[in-house]
Amino acid sequence: MNKDFWLSCGHHLLDRDAGGGLIVSDEFLKVYLARPELAPPPDASAAERALHASLLADPRRTVTQEDIAVIPDADARENWELMIAFRDQLLRHPTIEATYASLVREGAGRTPPLFLNQLVHVILRNALDGCDDVYVLRASEMFFREQRLTVHEQSLIAADEETIAGIGEAPLSPLVSMLGLPAASEIDVLTDDNAQTYWERSDLFDMALDMTAGRRSLAALGEVIAAWIFHMMSIEVDVEPLTEIRDVNLTWYVGLDAEATRIGDALWNGEELDEAARSRIIGLYRLTFRDPGVVTENVRGEPIYLLLAMSPDRVLRVKPQNLVTGLPIRHLESVT
Repeated sequence: MNKDFWLSCGHHLLDRDAGGGLIVSDEFLKVYLARPELAPPPDASAAERALHASLLADPRRTVTQEDIAVIPDADARENWELMIAFRDQLLRHPTIEATYASLVREGAGRTPPLFLNQLVHVILRNALDGCDDVYVLRASEMFFREQRLTVHEQSLIAADEETIAGIGEAPLSPLVSMLGLPAASEIDVLTDDNAQTYWERSDLFDMALDMTAGRRSLAALGEVIAAWIFHMMSIEVDVEPLTEIRDVNLTWYVGLDAEATRIGDALWNGEELDEAARSRIIGLYRLTFRDPGVVTENVRGEPIYLLLAMSPDRVLRVKPQNLVTGLPIRHLESVT
């Protein structure tokens, strides 16, 4: 029996089509109506209360501009405009995967980054269903949650940025102190010895990951990348972590975050990286397509490189959309 994880993403509220894609349900839409930005406060207007109640009864009902315009509070109007636009995107496409692909290929517009991260969260839960490798599951959290990177005892440790933000005083251990966590918090670096505790705490995002070159976590992230590409585009790839950036010919590369894209652009233009830029590189991968025929002719036979880097403030913000839009695929079609 497969172990469950990430209940907070709402995957259990969704249906699946014949191809395994996630189909939006009324129950899933109603979760958004419970968000504090949309749940009417005690002093909410009658118009806002009526709109909220009508959507609880029928979360797919048509909402017009007039329905929102009569809400007197400007912040509430903006929240509703963003939410209804996002809901309409979800309903316009056959699956959540297709919604995400459309948003990243055609432009997300005013869609809040939080909503995009939530889509990635639930899509990955679907793509990794049945996965029993905790290192892969923890590494995949990087696709939808920012990470804070710190060097500790010559290891590069990644911890969840939002978890770290709940700082307090009187830390209990050097690791807790280093990451700025309150004494009441418990955070462990994932190891073989504590891996089984992940299942009961997967929604707490309180396990750190050792991202030191040559260790299991970087290879696990490569497996996540391969799973993501296969799920979103039905293309099989192998993703191999490399330990050296020297003598790498970046004929085609994809930055997995904004900082990595800047570094890749510099290398592609023949610029020398200074020590500060080199120190921000977390990972380098070589991607190989199992079917070379899917690759555009101009780079066929050339290796594809993926770069991962932290920002100057040591935060990693992975952009999984770059894998959907940035690979040299010959016939790029939206997933359905």
